[in-house]
Amino acid sequence: MSAVGSILTNTGALQALNSISNTSNSTNNLESQLSSGLSINSPADNPAGFITAQGFTSQLNGLTQAISNANQGVSLLQTAQGAITQQIGVVQQLNSLSVQAANGTQTPSEAQSLQNLVGQLTGQVSTIANQTQFNNISLLNGSFSGVQFQVGANEGQTQTLSISNTSASAIGMNASTVNGATVYGTNVKATSAAVTLAASAAKIASGAAGKFTVATTAATEVSITGGTGGNASVATNTKQESAATLASAINNLSGTTGVQAQATTSITLALGTAGANGAYAFNIQAGTGTGGTNGSALGTKQTIDASSAAGIASQINGQSPTSGITAAVNTAGNLVLTQAAGQNINITGTSSGSLKTVGGAASTIKTGAGTASAVIQGQVQFQSSGGFTLGNASNIGLASKSTLTALSQINVSTTAGANTAINVVKYALGALNNQGGQLGAVQQALGANINNLNTTSQNLTTALGVVQDANIPAVSNKLTEAQIQAQAGVAALKSSTQLQQSYLSLLP
Repeated sequence: MSAVGSILTNTGALQALNSISNTSNSTNNLESQLSSGLSINSPADNPAGFITAQGFTSQLNGLTQAISNANQGVSLLQTAQGAITQQIGVVQQLNSLSVQAANGTQTPSEAQSLQNLVGQLTGQVSTIANQTQFNNISLLNGSFSGVQFQVGANEGQTQTLSISNTSASAIGMNASTVNGATVYGTNVKATSAAVTLAASAAKIASGAAGKFTVATTAATEVSITGGTGGNASVATNTKQESAATLASAINNLSGTTGVQAQATTSITLALGTAGANGAYAFNIQAGTGTGGTNGSALGTKQTIDASSAAGIASQINGQSPTSGITAAVNTAGNLVLTQAAGQNINITGTSSGSLKTVGGAASTIKTGAGTASAVIQGQVQFQSSGGFTLGNASNIGLASKSTLTALSQINVSTTAGANTAINVVKYALGALNNQGGQLGAVQQALGANINNLNTTSQNLTTALGVVQDANIPAVSNKLTEAQIQAQAGVAALKSSTQLQQSYLSLLP
């Protein structure tokens, strides 16, 4: 406190000036908040709040760009899906042409015309695959692999996408191939008195009294790994199982592996030495291979007694509706037996004449006196729209890896080629549909991610507002208070200076 009556030190004026200075600073800050709408205009206003606000701002900027990235990804996917839809339409036309060509009513020139059209359409499929681009990035030629979409504000918040090659040379039927004359490659298994079975025709050797020296094959497991990574195993009993039984087990797992199976049994037999009466007499019946030595019987056992291949075929075909076994005579005069469903063909009681397998190591089903019997197993083929691998494949006579019959390879100029084309087209459509479905799933994921990012952005914006937005009514009220305080400070300063001036009147 200054001395009473001092004219050099005016404490009241100093206090009034200090108050006016503080009020002026407060007024400037409040006016800044009103003009910007922000309670934090610099780190000095609120250091901790400033750091928090900058963190929210950085995350919001990242989210905004991530939403843009995801929307670009959706546009890319829509471009690819549109092109695949066009390819599916073309392949559907190929399917119709294949079915038309398989009818067998076409003249050679008409069949060739159909093949010419097929060539144009398969070329169109490849053209679409090679020309579909997004921002000059090829999508369907197989080069779009492992591409990353950054769909979040932070590292690791990504979506990876690969699109397989959809050209006509890359889609079609992936199938297993027969690897030698083993169990499921149309093989003969002979039974002896001990009821044992041979693993393949190559392992059967004729023995005394019309019997066979045979080898056995134990049960095993075959594993399947589909192109999408699905894995499953199937137990097999190759000593008695039919190809149809194995195919059924494979098809039950197709939802996991993506691999299907088809089975058929076909064998070519040459007529050996005829019986004393010039005839060939034996019994024939289809079997499932799931029961005893010859399997559980299917249909009615037929007793065949004929003197020629044509006569045998006629008798077998007369009972085909119940046995499922058909017979034909090829150009070489040999007997061709077929069980289209892949069931075993059981031949028993060969009491007259002999039959010999044709191709590979020939085996004789009947030799000398007495009777012998054989179980003819069929061939199973694994098929899929994508590549696959097999474990223990050699145990069932197949190669370990699938091979592709491409859409570009189909030829409908013959009935046989058209039949193959129908299957190839089916799996080509499957490949395109699967790829379209995968793109659709990714698009759904991106759409859900965009919705989540928008929601997160909204909530973060609200949180940022809580931290840095100015409360305008409160700021306005405080500004009014500050202005009043400033006016009061000026009045106090004026009053203090008047008192100092009054002291001067005491001077002489």
